[in-house]
Amino acid sequence: MEVAIFGATGQVGRHLVNQALLKGYKVRAFGRNVHELNDNNDDLTLIKGGVFDDKDVFDAIKGCDAVLSVLGGSFDGTDKTRSLGIKNIIAQMKRASVKRIIALGGMGVLDHPEGGLIIEQPEYPEEYIPVGLEHQKAWEQLQASGLNWTFVCSPDIIDADPVGNFITSADHFPDGARTKINSGDIALFMLNELEVEAYPQQRVGIGMV
Repeated sequence: MEVAIFGATGQVGRHLVNQALLKGYKVRAFGRNVHELNDNNDDLTLIKGGVFDDKDVFDAIKGCDAVLSVLGGSFDGTDKTRSLGIKNIIAQMKRASVKRIIALGGMGVLDHPEGGLIIEQPEYPEEYIPVGLEHQKAWEQLQASGLNWTFVCSPDIIDADPVGNFITSADHFPDGARTKINSGDIALFMLNELEVEAYPQQRVGIGMV
């Protein structure tokens, strides 16, 4: 298995890189500051590039089996990395004939039990709305892409190693879960989903128990 990881130097990205290598995958780690990663592994290729650059993204994806996207950015609505970045990743995946993508978003785009999305509810924190709208745009682009996608919709992320104490649910936040999750557990779930494909063309709610 060979995977391209976008956002490889972030909280979740670093765990994805390390866990994928432990599984024996070949990893292409993409980002602006990938030199921060330890590259003393023959199965790891560091690719310095910009997610808005067609050639950079295409070259990173071509020949891979799947893409893992954990793009980050600011929370104030001015940073379009999440929406425009995934748009370019989708376009270059089509050029490269790569079909499988697992991407990270936020729980605001999950369905609310009373209808609509969580982000549309009056009690949704106002400060999270700009980044939530970015996640919504990313999800909408995945829906329209024709790719085999899964959109992991996380609550607040704790920068910590995986412990496995989480549950998941399709399209909704899982009953009984706490609105927090370790970054290492998000990576653990994403790599497991890559193998088992339990949530094709679906959003996934995830949270600690």
